[in-house]
Amino acid sequence: MSDARKAITFAVTVAFVCCLCITAASTGLKTRQQKNMRLDRQKNILKAASISIGPGPASAETVEGLFKKHILQVWAGTDGELHPDPPGADDSYLPLYLTVDNGEIVSYILPVDSRGLWGRIKGYMAIDADGSTIKGFTVYSHQETPGLGGEIESDWFQKNFVGKKIVGKSGGFASIKIAKGKAMGDLDNVVDGISGATLTGRYLSEGLTTNLSTYEGVSLRFRENLIKKHVENLKDLE
Repeated sequence: MSDARKAITFAVTVAFVCCLCITAASTGLKTRQQKNMRLDRQKNILKAASISIGPGPASAETVEGLFKKHILQVWAGTDGELHPDPPGADDSYLPLYLTVDNGEIVSYILPVDSRGLWGRIKGYMAIDADGSTIKGFTVYSHQETPGLGGEIESDWFQKNFVGKKIVGKSGGFASIKIAKGKAMGDLDNVVDGISGATLTGRYLSEGLTTNLSTYEGVSLRFRENLIKKHVENLKDLE
């Protein structure tokens, strides 16, 4: 075999082995990445529900244990009725999470998916079982500008939502809005905005209105006490 042929054979072999290694590494890491993503979402759901994970970094076992103890995932129909499982392949049913403490539903958590300045903003918002009062808000994914719109992931911004209302004075749906700066006027439905991030605030306000209106059927049933508040497990919802 000529030297040129040996060199080509060696290069092809090395390339093939490298491809196998990269593929194996990618496949192996994918499982770990998916697990980390699931844990991150669980952390954010717990945070939105005001369930303390504890000081310092929490182990996966701690997060999963708290999630299993306090959170029930259910599905909501267009009429707001809750189901333990999505009926069939009907994609009109909405994912929802219930916060349960000693068998009592104390809040419900809906996913947030909003337009942002540079990409999608994703998070969770927890509403008290009164169907009106915000208990928590978190963001787990965004592409906003660090130091400006990126402040939506900061504690000071997210804590602004706690205690605010998604209903107006008359009790009807009013959503929640983010001010351009310091909130003025009707403070029940407005939170302080981020200086220099007007567009992020406007897009997030629009997204929250869309998300909350989509789940208004659920909120209305909670406000009218039409949802059974005591559950021991998913079957209790049937």
